[in-house]
Amino acid sequence: MDLNFTADELAFRQDIRLWVAANLPTDISHKVRHALRLTRDDMQRWARILGQQGWLGWGWPKAFGGPGWNAVQKHLFEEECALACAPRVVPFGPVMVAPVIMAFGSPEQQQRFLPGIASGEVWWSQGYSEPGSGSDLASVKCRAERLGDKYIVNGQKTWTTLGQYGEWIFCLVRTSSEGKPQMGISFLLIDMKSPGVSVRPIVLMDGEPEVNEVFFDNVEVPAENLVGEENKGWTYAKHLLAHERTNIADINRSKRELERLKRIAKAEGVWDDVRFRDQIALLEVDVVALEMMVLRVLSAEKSGKQSLDVAGLLKIRGSEIQQRYTELMMLAAGPLARPFIWEAMEAGWQGDLAFPAANLPLAGTYFNMRKTTIYGGSNEVQRNIVAQTVLGS
Repeated sequence: MDLNFTADELAFRQDIRLWVAANLPTDISHKVRHALRLTRDDMQRWARILGQQGWLGWGWPKAFGGPGWNAVQKHLFEEECALACAPRVVPFGPVMVAPVIMAFGSPEQQQRFLPGIASGEVWWSQGYSEPGSGSDLASVKCRAERLGDKYIVNGQKTWTTLGQYGEWIFCLVRTSSEGKPQMGISFLLIDMKSPGVSVRPIVLMDGEPEVNEVFFDNVEVPAENLVGEENKGWTYAKHLLAHERTNIADINRSKRELERLKRIAKAEGVWDDVRFRDQIALLEVDVVALEMMVLRVLSAEKSGKQSLDVAGLLKIRGSEIQQRYTELMMLAAGPLARPFIWEAMEAGWQGDLAFPAANLPLAGTYFNMRKTTIYGGSNEVQRNIVAQTVLGS
């Protein structure tokens, strides 16, 4: 196993770095660098720029309009985007539902849905969790009844990230109550403009409606929007969740935020505190260890070998690291981490010497990151999965 990049891979990295530097809007990178609010337009604008280059589906094979990059190239692309302070691509379309449509969708579905995802024109949302059905997705109750050439959907989804912007949503729905719970679930694509679909934002502690409740009241969905076979949705959901959990690990953002933590520590005068710097060093060791794990997986994929099913393990370590760097940022800034007035921050109120820009807005980031060990399958459940599938216990 060779974890060093080849000359060709380093040249590829440089090409990506130059392209991102030339095409990433400076106003968007400024917001990402200082953890300021990204609007729908900000996220969509970057997605369309990538889409025009053919890189929004950077993990896609050429057969579906992607660049056909190997695992290492995909990693280098993600790393360069993160280090340049590009927004994270909203993953629900290009990273989650697109691979499912490619693997299990009909040719008609592929032709209908993939172009809008690849271009960044269509915003997708994820309809998995429900009240009482989070990590235990097999217990979903949102029901779809087949009536002729359509399904009638009734029920509720919750914690739908950025669902207020959604144009389409992929949902796990119950189509049968017979047998094991996993055997009665189907994977349905639903137009969120359909009559009977309503979205209610959930305002979080940072004042942002990042997540939402989505209600379905006798929503008519064409049967042609069923992906694969009825009652086989659990198989497709597991395929998607492997992509989601690897995405949650997000080693590249952790590397970028580690550097931000160092800037804050120096600006606040705690960099010279040996005990505090020890905590930063311990975090950096864990970030490097996680990166080595990611590179091991990439090395196995590149050589054509089957790597261990470590998506859950990557999610565990990545999410814990994200929580730790936000905790250390809060500790470094002290009282300056607390002010949280969006309008004032966006007007530049915290841009003077009294409120270093590096501190914007630490409290909100800290609160937001408390969720990372829960969503995408709680870390407690993931540890059980790792024990069973990787350790064989």
